[in-house]
This record gives sequence, C-alpha cells and structure tokens, in this order.
Amino acid sequence: MKTVKLIAFTMLMALATTVQGQEISNHALGLRLGDSDGFGAEISYQKAIGRYGRIELDLGYRDSRQFDAVKLTALYQTVYSIDGIFNWYYGFGGGAGSASFEPIPSPNNPNIAQELDGGLFVFVAGDIGVECNFDMPLVISLDIRPEIGVLGYKNFDNKFDFDVALGIRYQF
Repeated sequence: MKTVKLIAFTMLMALATTVQGQEISNHALGLRLGDSDGFGAEISYQKAIGRYGRIELDLGYRDSRQFDAVKLTALYQTVYSIDGIFNWYYGFGGGAGSASFEPIPSPNNPNIAQELDGGLFVFVAGDIGVECNFDMPLVISLDIRPEIGVLGYKNFDNKFDFDVALGIRYQF
C-alpha cells in the first residue's frame, strides 16, 4: 500500500511540474480575511521571485473567544495556470506571533478569574489555493493554510490550525 501511495504521489508531483504557468505580477498588496480559531484579517504582500515563484508576507490580527494574537507569516509559493485567468498555487513557510489570552474561571473557585499568560510562538505552515487574475490589476484568491506550532507558549506548541481565507490584492 505504501508503494502505491509513493507512486501516486510521484506521478502527481511530475504532473504538477510539467504544467505551464503564466506570468505573475511583480508586486501585489491587499487583504487576506479568514477564519480558523476566530476571525482574522491580514495585510498581505506578494513579490514575484522568478517566473513561477513568489514570496508572500502576511501581517495579521486574529480574534477568538480564547485569545487575541498578532502574527507574521512568510511563505514561498509556486504558481501554475489552470485556464485563462485562473491560477492555482502551493507553498510552504512559517511565522511567529504573540498571543494574549482571555481570563478563564479558576478550577478551585469559579467566581474568580484565572489570568493566563500570553507569549510568543513560532509555527510552520503550508499553503494551497486558487486565484482569479482579472484583466484589471486585481486578483482574488481562496486558500487553505494548515499551520502547526513548533515553539512557544504551551497553547500554541504542537497545536494544529487550519486557516481558510479569502484574499483580494491590487497588482502593480
């Protein structure tokens, strides 16, 4: 069974590398709005690296019931053309952030709020998505960014997060 999975994965990667990509814009700046553990907004910047690659930097704020966080994410993405104005892309990277937590009831006395310490955290991330690249300098994207904490505050260390977001960017 492992051999079949390995062959299927190899064939998929070979197909992905033979698909021709279209030219991507040199710069794009906009917003990435998503939801994972709470609504979040990110200022997103993309810079072309070569013909089919780009770097994406996102600085964002995440708001949930348990915590508020500020995080910076950096990703390298490879972009491929699907048909006409549509592209798909995948990438990898990581980031860091800082979180502050909402007080929770104390286990000993529910009338007393227990303060949780916030702190810095580090994570690795993947990214896969599709985008619509209009004739005007506007691109709209939908992507999925799985993240896993690797270092930092105990609530983020080894925690898996599945971030889905809609992006809108101006290309220049």
